[in-house]
Amino acid sequence: MQNDLSPQDIPLGKQVEYPSQYQPELLFPVARQLKRDEINIQGELPFHGSDIWNAYELSWLNAKGKPQVAIAVFEFDCISTNIIESKSFKLYLNSLNQTRFADWQAVEKTVTDDLSKAAATRVSVKLFNVEEYNHAVPVKEWQGVLLDELDIEIDGYQYQPELLALESNEVVAESLYSHLLKSNCLITSQPDWASISIEYKGPKIDQESLLKYLISFRNHNEFHEQCVERVFIDIMRHCKPSELTVYARYTRRGGLDINPWRSNVSGKICHNQRHARQ
Repeated sequence: MQNDLSPQDIPLGKQVEYPSQYQPELLFPVARQLKRDEINIQGELPFHGSDIWNAYELSWLNAKGKPQVAIAVFEFDCISTNIIESKSFKLYLNSLNQTRFADWQAVEKTVTDDLSKAAATRVSVKLFNVEEYNHAVPVKEWQGVLLDELDIEIDGYQYQPELLALESNEVVAESLYSHLLKSNCLITSQPDWASISIEYKGPKIDQESLLKYLISFRNHNEFHEQCVERVFIDIMRHCKPSELTVYARYTRRGGLDINPWRSNVSGKICHNQRHARQ
C-alpha cells in the first residue's frame, strides 16, 4: 500500500473520534520519496538505518475480556516504501483497546502484518510487559561532547543549512550531541522535541556552526524521519565527512516516541536507547 498524496492532502490534523474496535484501515502511509526528492536523494540510498518507535499506551482484551497492557517497540527499515503518519498510528493502536485476542502472540502477529502492509516492507514488532521493558530498554544518556553549553547568539529560527562550516581540514573522529533540536509536525505544526547525536570522521566541524544549524530547525515543519535524513544530507554536502551517523531521539506525543537513525558506516547499528525525556 502506498499513498501518493502530497503532505498538504493528508486528511489528518483534524478533530477525530477515537475508535475502540480494530480498524487496520486507519493506518495512513506516506511515501518516503516525497521528501527525499526535496533533498535530491534518488536511486540507491546514501545511508542505511531505521526508525525505532516506542508505544507506551498499548492495550487490548484477552479471550476472557480482561484488559492487557504492553509497551511495544516497532522498527521500520529506512528502505521501506512508506512511513506511517503518527496520529493515524495512534488511532490504529487505540482501535485495539476493546478488541479480544487469543494471546499476546496474536496481537504481535496482527500488528506486524498490518504495519508491514502499510509500510510495504516487513516491520519488526516486539511486545514487552512493563517490567520486561524497563530491563530491555533502560534510560541511558549519550557519551561525547554536549554542544548545548556553547555561548552562542541566535538571531534566526528558520532552517539554514548554509550555517554549517568546518573549523579546519584536520581529520578527526568525534561524537557530538545536543538536546536543543526542535522541529514541528508537518500536519499539525505541533512542536516535536528531540535530542540528536552526530558521530563522524572527517574534516573537523565547527561546533558553534553545527549548533546554530540544529537550532535553525526550530520553526521547520517536517516529519521526524525526514528531519534526520535532511541533517545527514546537509552535513555530508557541507562538511564532507567520510563516515557519518545521525541519530535523533524524539520525546513522545500521543504515547509514541519516534527515533530515526541514518549511517553510512558499514555494519553500524544504533540501538533503542531511551533518554531522560523519554
